Amino acid sequence: MAPTKRPAAAETHRTIAPLVGPDDERVFTDSGIEIEPLYGPEDVAPDLEQRLGQPGEPPFTRGIHEGMYRDRLWTMRQYAGFASPEDTNERYRYLIEHGSTGLSMAFDLPTQLGRDSDDPLCNGEVGRTGVPIDTIEDMRICFDQIPLDSVSTSMTINAPAAILLLLYELVGEEQGVPSEKLRGTVQNDVLKEYMARGNYIYPPVPTMRITTDLFEYCQTHVPKWNTISISGYHIREKGCSAVQEVAFTLSNAIAYVEAALERGLKIDEFAPRLAFFFNCHNNVFQEIAKFRAVRRMWAKIVAERFGAEDPNSMKIRFHTQTGGVTLQAQQPEVNIIRVALQGFAAVSGGTQSLHTNGFDEALALPTERSARIALRTQQVLAYESGVADTVDPFAGSYFVESLTDEIELRSWELMEKVEEMGGSVEALEFMQREIEESALSYHERYRSGQDVIVGVNKFVTDQVDDVDILRVDPEAEQRQLARLKTFKESRDQAAVEAKLEALRDVARGDGNLLHPIRAALAADASIGEVCGAMREIFGEYKGGAFF
Repeated sequence: MAPTKRPAAAETHRTIAPLVGPDDERVFTDSGIEIEPLYGPEDVAPDLEQRLGQPGEPPFTRGIHEGMYRDRLWTMRQYAGFASPEDTNERYRYLIEHGSTGLSMAFDLPTQLGRDSDDPLCNGEVGRTGVPIDTIEDMRICFDQIPLDSVSTSMTINAPAAILLLLYELVGEEQGVPSEKLRGTVQNDVLKEYMARGNYIYPPVPTMRITTDLFEYCQTHVPKWNTISISGYHIREKGCSAVQEVAFTLSNAIAYVEAALERGLKIDEFAPRLAFFFNCHNNVFQEIAKFRAVRRMWAKIVAERFGAEDPNSMKIRFHTQTGGVTLQAQQPEVNIIRVALQGFAAVSGGTQSLHTNGFDEALALPTERSARIALRTQQVLAYESGVADTVDPFAGSYFVESLTDEIELRSWELMEKVEEMGGSVEALEFMQREIEESALSYHERYRSGQDVIVGVNKFVTDQVDDVDILRVDPEAEQRQLARLKTFKESRDQAAVEAKLEALRDVARGDGNLLHPIRAALAADASIGEVCGAMREIFGEYKGGAFF
């Protein structure tokens, strides 16, 4: 049951904070929700007990597991990948040795765009923002001495998600790990790439085909794998508000579910393996309320709109990352405090896994020291703060319950607008413009001093903090190119070409693409060659010129 609508002070735009003058005493969240000086019982809509339920039971407002962290802590992940597969393997082993319970794989820009390191367009970008993965050999090196049957791996990869999953599966088989034991997630959420991030390859229709092909493949071959991580994180990084993050993420999720149902998959067969990925910003109470609201909303959508009967289909399992865009280059060690607050909000809101950013990430990729501090932040939350000792610790708070209801209400309203346009695929331009408007509002509120950023527009110092940053070895790119050249020269080129042509044949028809992709990769085809074969059939998306 949705909460009853309450009058709002700012009705001009119900998802973005208004600009107010210095003499205006009103306070707003970034979603335009006015915060009252005091909250009481009258601020909470009737029938609260019905909206709350019990932890582990629909509507899951209080958490998707009965005991939550009393039974099992969240998975502690650190996003890592840079320079080369060798450097990345070293960082993974370092994180595991220091207590990380899951790996989060960062890929460089060429890999994210389905291009090999030797593509002329990629000159200077190899290994800069993540690890370059060109072939199965790179994946072998990344996971050398890391047993894939005992680690959960999250891959931040979208357009080429199927390729990276299949490479991981092939390396697992080489280690003697059957695919049914592999655990992890591929992001595989390309709709948000069109909306905010820009790392797409193909047009939306064939992209949705590949996405649902991956759903179908994993259902049979990699049953413990999360087939998609439907991501609000990146659209929040682009500038959207908390309400927009909820509404657009759930709208995208609806589009993916509808595509899978059209394929003939059953909701209770694939919905339990859907995962989500959210951002966490500095307004602790809004973020806690956001997570509670989105759980309740997803349960309602899956049960009432799609007719799911399995309670596991109604559980929204999500990963959270602290807000990269909230990190500041000025006085960077202050970011440790921001990350701790955001981590606290994520855990208080019931996340299933958490990545805490390094304090130096406004300057460069994190060093080992900053990654260790970020991991220790999670461990302090888990073992010292008391936040894991009880389920849904803010339940019943007049303030948090009011915020939870208001975020839900405004998110439904925005989702209705997307629905009226035909859903996420048809409403891409509308969502892009909404995000742009929110981003502009952020900037104006910062510029005017309405929003205080410590060390940036208030409490500024002339001192420049001396912070050691990670510097990627400039020779790493040349080593990657040399390895790729040797790899391509030593393989059976005729076998590769035959497998790529078989892939083109399936792309022209309607068969599941993952089977011929897997065969091509096993024959030592590169990512760029596999994506290139599909580019020839599907074409490239040329949109994204709204900003």
